Amino acid sequence: MSFRIKFRPKLLDCLAGYNFKSFSGDLSAGLTVGVIALPMAMAFGIASGVAPEAGIITAVIAGFLTSFFGGSRVSIGGPTGAFVAIVAGIVSGYGLSGLLICTMMAGVILLAMGLAHLGALIRFIPAPLIRGFTTGIAIIILCGQLKDFFGIQATLGDTSNAIATIISLLPHMADISLPTLVTATICLLGFFFWPRKLARYIPGSIGMMIIATVAVQLLSLYFDLGIETIGSRFGGIPRSLPSPGLPAIDLATFQNLLAPAMTIAILGAIESLLCATAADGMIDDEHDPDQELMAQGIANFVSPLFGGIPATGAIARTAANIRCGGRSPLAGMIHALVLLGIMLLAAPLAKFIPLAVLSAILIQVAINMGDWREFILLPRYPKGDAAVFLLTFLLTVVFGLTEAVTVGMLAACIMFIRDMSSTSLVGLQPIKKHIATGGYSETERGETGNYRTHDEVMVLSLSGALFFGAAQKLKRGLSVLRNPPKVLIINMSQVISLDATAIYTLEDIVIKSKRKGVTILLAGLRKQPRHWLLRAGLLEDVPRKNILHDMEHALQRAHDIIDAEEAAKNTPPEAAHSGLPEAARSELSEAARCELAKAAHTMPPETENQPGGPEDSSNEQPETANNTAEFKQKEALLTRLTEQNATGQRDWARNDLYDK
Repeated sequence: MSFRIKFRPKLLDCLAGYNFKSFSGDLSAGLTVGVIALPMAMAFGIASGVAPEAGIITAVIAGFLTSFFGGSRVSIGGPTGAFVAIVAGIVSGYGLSGLLICTMMAGVILLAMGLAHLGALIRFIPAPLIRGFTTGIAIIILCGQLKDFFGIQATLGDTSNAIATIISLLPHMADISLPTLVTATICLLGFFFWPRKLARYIPGSIGMMIIATVAVQLLSLYFDLGIETIGSRFGGIPRSLPSPGLPAIDLATFQNLLAPAMTIAILGAIESLLCATAADGMIDDEHDPDQELMAQGIANFVSPLFGGIPATGAIARTAANIRCGGRSPLAGMIHALVLLGIMLLAAPLAKFIPLAVLSAILIQVAINMGDWREFILLPRYPKGDAAVFLLTFLLTVVFGLTEAVTVGMLAACIMFIRDMSSTSLVGLQPIKKHIATGGYSETERGETGNYRTHDEVMVLSLSGALFFGAAQKLKRGLSVLRNPPKVLIINMSQVISLDATAIYTLEDIVIKSKRKGVTILLAGLRKQPRHWLLRAGLLEDVPRKNILHDMEHALQRAHDIIDAEEAAKNTPPEAAHSGLPEAARSELSEAARCELAKAAHTMPPETENQPGGPEDSSNEQPETANNTAEFKQKEALLTRLTEQNATGQRDWARNDLYDK
């Protein structure tokens, strides 16, 4: 099996046929998204427990690299709310250097996931799990911004999760700053009610940030408002990118950060691919999930070298990019350059921005981010999906994102195994009941209606996916051996797949049936089950003629076996084997002996000393001659089938004749 590495950024495909019209759309979109991303980048940086310039640096470096190497035409990369909770926890526990190390580790994991072609597998993560922790993150962001929204300047205690943040905030509610609360409230309302016509030219977040900053600065000339700004808390934003450098790392820190790094990588993969998928629907395109993961890996590895934080695909900024005419990765690259230009030219003005405005921006992000409608729809969902959603949501809010993702994935897997096992059905019943209760379709029931039914024939009907989750059901088939029938038909026409556990159980049934003298018939093997039963050697333990195409042939075969056994009871062994060579006689299987006995039982006795025998050929009966010829044909056929049965099992099992 060869391992092929495919690395082809979507940018290369977009450059073919690129023209001035395409560039004008990308330029307009890049300028607009760059302006929109500025306050969000600063807000996410502050919410993550680092300086606001860390968010801008991430939007510049990671945003440019994501578009340059990405697998989507229009996705915009940068800091997002998905990482706020876990990044803040890492900063409080391991400091800024620990965060940079963890982000680089996550970048390596993302790059490895892309190289291993795991992009498509991320799509199989259940939607209730994603919506559960996404809504939980929204609660964490909202609770984390209440301090700046209310203007509380006291240092809070434990803020590791949403519940702890609320508990730490309650003793300081008397310290609420009314000017800050009014400013934040007006900004939040302004974001939601910003005129749509005006939003085409000036985004609501930028417009309200400018209005609030100017208003606060003017009022501060006459009143002591006490409203915190970026300058009063952080001292402003530098006007240049820092020099790249590797953070200090030790083995103990590396080991402790492995679990958070894995969480960041999984979140980054989920968010980026969700963003790319949503963008595909807007522009009727298809992204490359593996290339997108590799781009995210590169971005998250390089960005920390300049002091950046984790980044992924930003759905809101991507949607704005599409609405403004962006249709190629150049729009995302222009957006990053616009942010860099603002940082280099207008950084001194950023120190006047009130923190209340940035907290209002993040609360708006949290409100839009949460899937609040899910709580209303929960009663309509399957109980397993509802349980996964609530469990993941509560764990995110109460404990944190790492625990929520880990336990949520485990719960989703358990629910999946339970649901899949419920589709695996195992039924055991006599052949009469099998036909009477609908074991056949209408056509098959009509075709088999003329067959006699024997009490000595049992049918073990299997359906669905037979895997370890349904192993206990499959073991019920062994119960038939307590009162063993003469023939056991295993109907596998509805089995779509099986795993090693199912193969072991079927092998156990076949072996124990042989010991009890039960003849096993396999009916309706499909491609996947037949392939793995062949690989496991199980088909070699079942005679070739006992593996039938469908239940109709299996039923006929069961009747023939029982009729032959009944005929054998009334036929002397020497009569059944007469005329066969000694070597062929010794090679006959028990089923072949029964067939031969049945044929002998229906043939008239030898007439060599009677009239009409060899001595009186003139009186030879035509019917007797025909019966004798038919009997010899049966002898030759049974001998040939016996030899083939001994040597040709594996070659026959590979024959696609019985492939459904």
